[in-house]
Amino acid sequence: MSLDGKLLRRAKERLDRRRAQNEEEYARRREEAYAKNPRLRDIDRRLREGAAQAVMTALGRGTDPVEALDALREENLNLQESRRMELLRVGLPTDYLDEKYVCPKCRDTGYRGTELCVCLLELYAQEQRRDLSALLKLGEETFDSFRLDYYDDTPDPATGISPRAVMAYVYDLCCQYARGFSSESLNLFLSGGTGLGKTFLSTCIAREVSERGYSVVYDTAAGAFSKYETEKFGKDGAEEARADVRRMENCDLLILDDLGTEFTTAYTVSALYTLLNTRLTGGKKTVISSNLTVEELGARYSPAIMSRLLGEFHTVKFAGSDVRLKKKSMG
Repeated sequence: MSLDGKLLRRAKERLDRRRAQNEEEYARRREEAYAKNPRLRDIDRRLREGAAQAVMTALGRGTDPVEALDALREENLNLQESRRMELLRVGLPTDYLDEKYVCPKCRDTGYRGTELCVCLLELYAQEQRRDLSALLKLGEETFDSFRLDYYDDTPDPATGISPRAVMAYVYDLCCQYARGFSSESLNLFLSGGTGLGKTFLSTCIAREVSERGYSVVYDTAAGAFSKYETEKFGKDGAEEARADVRRMENCDLLILDDLGTEFTTAYTVSALYTLLNTRLTGGKKTVISSNLTVEELGARYSPAIMSRLLGEFHTVKFAGSDVRLKKKSMG
C-alpha cells in the first residue's frame, strides 16, 4: 500500500497547524495562570530544571545515579502537588497547566516511532476524499444506493439473460473488487453504452478503496491526457501537471473514466500507452471505463495498447438502456 506524497504533505500541514494552535492555547493558559498566581511560574521553572537534571543524571553525570534519580522523582512529585494546590487557590482546574493533545498517542506529531499515527492517516484519508470530491459527487455514489430496478428484467432473446441479471452480476463483481482490493487484484475494463452505471460503480469503487487506506486517483481520460500534455508542452502549470502525472502513474488504484471520449491524437495515444505501461510494469491496478467496445477501441488505439487492454484487463460488460432516462420516467 502506497501513500500519495501530495496528499500526505497536505495532511501533515493540517496536523502542523493543529499542533501550532494547541501550543498557542497552552501558552495562553500558562500566561493566564502565571498572572493569577506568580508562584506557578517558579514551580514550572523548577519542574523544567528537574527534568533536565534527570536527563544529566541518567547519562551518568552524578555520583550515584539511582539515588539521585529517586531524589529528583520525589522532588518532582512534590512540585506537581504544589502546582495543583496553587491552581486551586486561584480557582483553576488542577490540570490547567498540562499540555493537552488532540491525539495523546503521538502527542500530535503524526508519528509513533517511525510509523505513521492513526491521526495522520485519518487526515490523509480526509484529504483523499476531498481530492476525489473535486471530480465526484461523493455522498450519493455508494454501493448501497445502486438500484437494479432501473434495468429491464425481460430476458434478451439472443442470450436468454435479462439486463437486470447481467447488472446484478456486475454489481456483485464491483462490490467484491472494492471490498477485497489489494496488490493482487485484477485490472478492470468496464464496457457498455451511455448511462448504464459505469461511472457510478467506478465512483463507488474509488470511494470504498480510498476509505480502506489505499491511494486512489480518479480522472477522465481527457483530463488525464491534458495533464500529460501540460507537463510536456505547457509553461504555466507544468510543475503541478508533472506531480499529477506521477500520482496517476504511481497510485495504488487509478480509475480512468470515459476512455474514447477524448480528442484522439498521436500524442494522446502515446500518453495512454505510457500510462498503461508504467502502471502495469509497476504492478499498480487500473479500472478503465468506456462507452466503446473493445473492437471500437481497437480502431482508435495502437496494437500495443490493445494488447495490454486485452491481455492485462478483465472485461466487464454492462447491459441495458440509459438508466438516466429511466430515472426521469420513474421520478
